[in-house]
This record gives sequence, C-alpha cells and structure tokens, in this order.
Amino acid sequence: MEPLVSTSWLAEHLGEKDLLVFDATMYLPNENKNGREEFARAHIPGAGFFDIDEIADPDSNLPHMVPTASRFAALMSALGVSNASRVVFYDQKGLSSAARGWWLMGLFGHDQAMVLDGGLPKWQREGRATASGPPRPAAPGQFTPRFRPRRLRGLGDILENLETAAELVLDARAAGRFAATSPEPRPGLPAGRIPRSRNLPYTELLNPDFTFKSREELRARFAACGVDETCAVVTSCGSGVSAAVLTLGLTLAGHPCGALYDGSWTEWASHPDTPKES
Repeated sequence: MEPLVSTSWLAEHLGEKDLLVFDATMYLPNENKNGREEFARAHIPGAGFFDIDEIADPDSNLPHMVPTASRFAALMSALGVSNASRVVFYDQKGLSSAARGWWLMGLFGHDQAMVLDGGLPKWQREGRATASGPPRPAAPGQFTPRFRPRRLRGLGDILENLETAAELVLDARAAGRFAATSPEPRPGLPAGRIPRSRNLPYTELLNPDFTFKSREELRARFAACGVDETCAVVTSCGSGVSAAVLTLGLTLAGHPCGALYDGSWTEWASHPDTPKES
C-alpha cells in the first residue's frame, strides 16, 4: 500500500470495518501541551489515540524506545489492531510524529500502515467533521508481529559506523539544534551532533500546509545531502520520532527506507563514551 493518504481518501473510507485511525501526536517538553488532552478536544471521528510514550519500552531510561515484540503485539491488539487491519496515523501538528506510528508498524512487519498527509490541521481547514472526548474502547484485535531488525539501529551500530562509514546518518532536527546554536528541548541535554552526520530538518520535506513535497522535490533535497539509490541511510533526530518523517520521505522519494537510530541524540549525548561535535 502507498504509505501516504490524502484527507479526501480518508474521508471516503472512514468507517470501513478494517480501517483504523490513530492520533499519534507527541509534543516536546518545551511545547507545554499534552497530546491525549488535545485529542479529547478534537479528533477525527472514530480515531483512537496512539500514545508514543506508552507504546515503548517501560524499562528504558530513554524516552519512547522501541518496545519488545510481545509488548507491541499486546498493546496493538488492545487497540483493536489485527494483521488484516489497515491503519492510518495522523497528528495534531500536521506531520511531525505520525510517521513514528507508521515506522513502528513496519518495524514489526505490518505494511498496511499509512500516514495522513497534512494531518489534523488540513482535515480541519477543509471543514471536515471532528469529534471530542476520550477514545472509544476498542474491540480487541489479534496482532502477531514479525520483527525486522534491519530497520533499527542502536548505540553500538552508530559507534561502529564511525569506523566503517558504511551508512549516512541524516539528522532530522532543526538546523540550530544540529549546529548547537539552539538549546535542546529536553532539560539538561547538551547540544551537539553525532560526528560526520548530516542535517536535513524534517520540515524541509514538507509544504507550508504540512503535506509532503513532490517526489521530484524530495529526491532533490535528499540528493543535496548526498543520498542516492546506492546510499545506505540511517535517520536520527532528538529521540527517534521526527527521524521517522525522513524515513517516510525516503520511501516516498523512491529510495530504500533504510534504518532509524532509535535512541538518537538523546542517547548519544547522554552516553559518557560517545564523541560529540558542536
């Protein structure tokens, strides 16, 4: 399935039995908003809430790290997802965190996952209906994961890559954060970047209305960072959320989707033995 759907497509198919819609909004600590609370104010009718901080490893001291396959299966089943489900993710900011839901589904072997182009802001601008209140309880599904480890990178992989330079690390953070001229949103986290990584702010892949740019524009933007069909790419960001926007952009541009460094800068900056650049 195509990984991106339009608001008109979703409006046409909304309510179909096998189609599940989830708000996957996550706000940064400095944004002073709560995704679940904002969901209760306005959401796409019938949508559930995909809590990125809950669908994660509860034993990690890092934010929203990938959960075990069994935990992911249990949580997705509780949300009503089965292996036959089509799943659409959106977020309240346009296109910022929804791709994390899409990427997690793909990591655990489910390819019938999509992202709503333009998200809730575009849906609302078009005058489409919204609902309020908490998500309705879902009828349990039966989701069986098929973990794809090649799509995931950890600290050891990125350290090894400093020696081999086998993969290009693309950082999705804003230019100021990458250049250490702007502070990190997480208190106490030092600024900087992974050595030899390159910066491609995820917002540069989007139009002003938070929809993705055309395939040709995406390819040109990736090419400017040194990406072509032969290039192995690892996406990174602050904590593994907006990196998924780059991963989705690679797919839309026709490149291999590559892998995502889940701990991203938060893990790298917090580890005493990792080299940093600023």
